[in-house]
Amino acid sequence: MRMLVIGDTHIPERASKLPDVVEEFITSQTFDVVACTGDLTGRNVLELLSSLAKKMFVVRGNMDHLPLPEYEVIDAGELRIGLIHGNQVYPRGNRNQLIRIAKKMGVNVLISGHTHSPDIYLKDVLLLNPGSATGVWGGGNASLTPSFMILNIDGPKIDVELYEDVDGLRCVRKENLIL
Repeated sequence: MRMLVIGDTHIPERASKLPDVVEEFITSQTFDVVACTGDLTGRNVLELLSSLAKKMFVVRGNMDHLPLPEYEVIDAGELRIGLIHGNQVYPRGNRNQLIRIAKKMGVNVLISGHTHSPDIYLKDVLLLNPGSATGVWGGGNASLTPSFMILNIDGPKIDVELYEDVDGLRCVRKENLIL
């Protein structure tokens, strides 16, 4: 299973559109699933993302006014993946609280956003945060660099690729994990 993990676009409130290099890359790829951490804030991004895969999971961010669920659970073969926005924890991105949420949801991978800074962290469960696809300010220590992730899942194996737009789009981190 190939999955695009993306979120925190804040279009049109904080950004007018996805960076061209991000949009060109993701629309040229083939995905089985799109997982979005919310804070789309506009329906246009939802429509674009839904055109990229047969299955899409998207949750409501604290800035969304779209009728979206607070959380989703994605069955990915041997892995169960939880999807939340991340505004459920304070301070933003608190890993201990995210691990507790993952355990409560019964998932071994939890994808969240809200911090606008990408993160890959493994302890008891795998925590993933794709950052902000537009690189917009989000409060706290946002990276301000457009980013997203691609997951390749095969049984208990998950390959995580983190892409950032720093002087051009490139994969800046790759993790090959078995859960």
